[in-house]
Amino acid sequence: MITADPQRTPTLVMFAHPDYFLFTGAPDCASPCITVPTTPPTNTFAWNHGGIQPEIATTWLGLVGPGVRHLGDDSTWADHTDTRPTMLALLGLKDSYEHDGRVLVGQLEAQAVPPSLQANRLVLQRLGEVYKQLNAPFGQFGMDALAVSTKAVKSGSASDDSTYTALSESISSFTDKRDALAERMKSVLDAAAFHDEPIEVSKAAILILEAEVLLDRLHRLAQQ
Repeated sequence: MITADPQRTPTLVMFAHPDYFLFTGAPDCASPCITVPTTPPTNTFAWNHGGIQPEIATTWLGLVGPGVRHLGDDSTWADHTDTRPTMLALLGLKDSYEHDGRVLVGQLEAQAVPPSLQANRLVLQRLGEVYKQLNAPFGQFGMDALAVSTKAVKSGSASDDSTYTALSESISSFTDKRDALAERMKSVLDAAAFHDEPIEVSKAAILILEAEVLLDRLHRLAQQ
């Protein structure tokens, strides 16, 4: 659940059934710490709702207008951070900071985006797809890291926490590598979208390969 952007890092992650809303309770749990809301609510609403279930993690984004391809139902994997750069690219606008998401070039007409997003379009699209699996909270990296973390928590005992420590250190190491790689990928994607710098195929291919290797290594650890 940790991404390259520290502002998106939660201090606490709770998981519940998808139809559960989680609320704050008494610090000492003198009253129920998880309560069922009433109408009108009598408790302070927490930002958590559900967990990692598809009902919670999956939503839809409708794109329509000049420059948007008519694709109907689409299976493109994206997340919230891709919305803003996609809108800006369509409108021909730029921001003053580097985006955490990427332009959804596969959903846009080639002539509707800058030449730098038209060049090497398929490679650019593949780079964006791998970047999402690496950096998005519900991407492959995030889900596998969660699986490893769960395994670590379950492995601990009063007398031996060596497995927990080893797995936690592995997550830390993987995350550091992910952060560094995601930063490089993000810079390439942002430069192509907003700084008129077409991607270099060889450079993109190296980034894609590095990401796929890192994703595979973590996935293997999650499956052990």
